[in-house]
Amino acid sequence: KMSVASDSPVHSSSSDDLAAFLETELDSDSDSSSESFPIGQAQDDDDAQVSNHRTNFEFSFGGFSIVLAFDGTRTLKRQKLEYPEDETENVASVTFSEEISEASSSKVPCEHPGTFGNMCFVCGQKVEVTGVSFGYIHKGFKLQQDEVTRLRDIDMKALQSQRKLCLVLDLDHTLLNSTVLRDLKPEEEYLKSHTHSLQDVSGGHIFMLEFMHMMTKLRPFVHSFLKEASTMFVMYIYTMGDRPYARQMAKLLDPKGEYFGERIISRDDGTVKHQKSLDVVLGQEKAVLILDDTENAWPGHKDNLIVIERYHFFASSCKQFDHRFQSLSQLKSDESEPDGVLSAVLKVLKQTHSLFFQDGGEDLSSRDVRSLLKQVRKEILKGCKVVFSRVFPTKCQAEDHPLWRVAEGLGATCATEVDASVTHVVAMDVGTEKVRWAIREKKFVVHRGWIDAANYLWKKQPEENFGLEQLKKQGTDDVTVEK
Repeated sequence: KMSVASDSPVHSSSSDDLAAFLETELDSDSDSSSESFPIGQAQDDDDAQVSNHRTNFEFSFGGFSIVLAFDGTRTLKRQKLEYPEDETENVASVTFSEEISEASSSKVPCEHPGTFGNMCFVCGQKVEVTGVSFGYIHKGFKLQQDEVTRLRDIDMKALQSQRKLCLVLDLDHTLLNSTVLRDLKPEEEYLKSHTHSLQDVSGGHIFMLEFMHMMTKLRPFVHSFLKEASTMFVMYIYTMGDRPYARQMAKLLDPKGEYFGERIISRDDGTVKHQKSLDVVLGQEKAVLILDDTENAWPGHKDNLIVIERYHFFASSCKQFDHRFQSLSQLKSDESEPDGVLSAVLKVLKQTHSLFFQDGGEDLSSRDVRSLLKQVRKEILKGCKVVFSRVFPTKCQAEDHPLWRVAEGLGATCATEVDASVTHVVAMDVGTEKVRWAIREKKFVVHRGWIDAANYLWKKQPEENFGLEQLKKQGTDDVTVEK
């Protein structure tokens, strides 16, 4: 790596206190796998004269690393940001060294950009704990909002030089499905003889985690998905599970630690209870895509979100969401690798990434994944004109119904009355006047699942798979009065 900062010693009792605090944190964390944190021990050539007893705290984000280095005298020796050599061009200097020098002088007050515990990591002074907590990076690590904004700007420049964006990935029902062992149904007992060893998880897809009393099934295509996505995105895990669970799942998905590093966010790290937010992700919102099965988990970032169809491998997963159908494990089936959900989503990610970086221009400041994602979605049902029949409740304004809005978001034109330009009638019952008209005029007649499937799979689906006869076979009785 090439450093964009030089050593800047600080000699003060405050920095000694900070060094002692950090080394204590390191010692305590080494005993806790759920709080573990990669620590570098390498020395730079320009520090050869420093004692070999040196502790480096390295925090790696998408496009840069923050390094805090301490020598054997427990004095803060250096604080800097680093970039790989090929990322330094056109990136503004982003060193903390100047801040450290200023902080060591009584003439210039430190702005306290961040803290460990209750100590500023620049000057070592004890300060009131404020800012955004980044506990998933290291326990007690906080950054002031101004510093978060500054680092996001730096990260954006670095990522653009790599032609990368950020991708935040949910775990449960998105990349995998887990169940408590006691919830396995009798017809799922066969799975226990099909599990893979935890000693070498790289080729496995179903695992028995007896120490957690759980079984986990990885979604088909997930390994290829992560490998390909990693060439376009810096990836984060963000789960509503707790930290030990999140880190264990990361080991199954990323045994070599090459995709996520320490970017593993759990419910313990969120700033709002029962919600997810990008405030703990060090990436600019206009460059972050989110993949999750639960739209309501992201109330403030729905325009960044790709909602994925839930993966219900275990019976307990179907029960959790009150589904009456059998799970994939009960059917002894699974999603398709080449034509499944993750494969479809990967195409969307590639398309959005390509649009963001198309033309190869230097100035990408006006690009925004949120507008590009809408652009990609509007291509899915482009050219379709849809009329709904017995789908919306009588008292509901059709234009306000979520299904109407979804169809328009997918590029379809929606109408309340039929005419020659209508291509599809979406209905729940074959006995309506609009359905009879569609049959006479040789228009497509589909149930609402056709729109739902296009929404989740990001692809127009074959109409013959969503005829009303399939609806009757499923035993669906969700019919309302026609408007």
